[in-house]
Amino acid sequence: MAGEIREIAQTFERISAHSHIRGLGLDENLRAKDVADGLVGQKKAREAAGVVVRLIKSGKMAGRGILIAGPPGTGKTAIAVAISKELGKDIPFVQVSASEFYSAEIKKTEALIQAMRKAIGVRIRETRTVLEGEVAGLDYNMVPNPYNPTQKIPESATLTLATKDEKRTFSVGGRLAMQFMAQGIEVGDVIVIDKETGRISKLGRSEKAKKKYDLGDDEVVPVPSGKVEKEKEFTYVVTLHDLDEANARRTSIFSLFSPPSREVDNEVREAVDEQVKKLVEEGRAELVPGVLFIDETHLMDIELFAFMNRAMESEMAPIIILASNRGFSKIRGTDITAPHGIPLDLLDRLLIITTEPYSRDEIRTIIEIRAAESGMMLSDEAMEKLTDIGEKTSLRYAVQLLAPAYEFAKMRNSGKVELDDVERAASIFADVSQSSAYLKKWEEKMLGM
Repeated sequence: MAGEIREIAQTFERISAHSHIRGLGLDENLRAKDVADGLVGQKKAREAAGVVVRLIKSGKMAGRGILIAGPPGTGKTAIAVAISKELGKDIPFVQVSASEFYSAEIKKTEALIQAMRKAIGVRIRETRTVLEGEVAGLDYNMVPNPYNPTQKIPESATLTLATKDEKRTFSVGGRLAMQFMAQGIEVGDVIVIDKETGRISKLGRSEKAKKKYDLGDDEVVPVPSGKVEKEKEFTYVVTLHDLDEANARRTSIFSLFSPPSREVDNEVREAVDEQVKKLVEEGRAELVPGVLFIDETHLMDIELFAFMNRAMESEMAPIIILASNRGFSKIRGTDITAPHGIPLDLLDRLLIITTEPYSRDEIRTIIEIRAAESGMMLSDEAMEKLTDIGEKTSLRYAVQLLAPAYEFAKMRNSGKVELDDVERAASIFADVSQSSAYLKKWEEKMLGM
């Protein structure tokens, strides 16, 4: 039976709560636009975040933190995500909830240390000798496998690499020959070989190589120019936590018999810090302080706050952004009441950004953006109904109703959400006030603690 290739009509796509955010939406004077980069309103908070981004990029935020405070559903996490977008891909951005620090596997302070070190990058520059070019010839010398004589394996190979200016032939050992076979390297491929480590990277097919297939072929790349053997500089970013874990594995043989642990010894971290400092002093690396965003800050206890207070003073500390929707509340682990449930000595170190509830027009615009991001069309009546729901209950609840309302529209074979679809969705799901009324109605039948 002949094989059949069919085009997939629809792919799975998950739209997250903040997938529409592209940045802070500021002009060159750090003035917030009404609607830009997926953000709506909160101009004061966005402009403050823009100043923070400039301070971070210029290296003037060391030893400080930021607190984004405001009622639920006012865009605190959205602003933090926008900050990460403004900083760029090379700047590490780690987002955690304070509840993640409480784990049975590792101590809470260890979890906080690991999160902080994940948010600190090291941009390493290395100059290595490589062989780069198009594979012009590849011949294997096959011999019987000593463990299975019915199979043959490459004992060696003869490799010819060519650039626009040079062609050279090399004798390759069995280990590299096996890598060529495993990666499917063939004539016409453009490859790079690290001469010291023997690591092979396939860049794609040469422009001169004849195209074989319409589907499944490799990316077409130009043939390199210059010499085959050359010095090439590589730049890559790793985090301090990556280096911690890599060095933690280089322990004694007795560690093979000890139970596995996700904790890293302080001695390992100190050794990593010294290695990084040495690389920085030699000009081979630079530190890239990132951002650690901790949501639901009120869940942290007094020990974590005290530890963070001290850690923020370290030269190896990221920018810490906290988010809280609490007012005056008790600091966890004490009987002390403080603003946002944060100790005053830590609160004094923070630049505080406040958010405010959205207006009706802003709620409508946000719903429009979320619907467009999800590929939904709404009638004017449906949009007005969702705006009313967002204004009377909460923006989050109104946005949550989009998906079930759209399902009802599809049942009608319509691609447009109408008022009846929204009302039907609202009738079968409950908001917070309706849920509270339900609990009071059936309080006697509900189970208590």
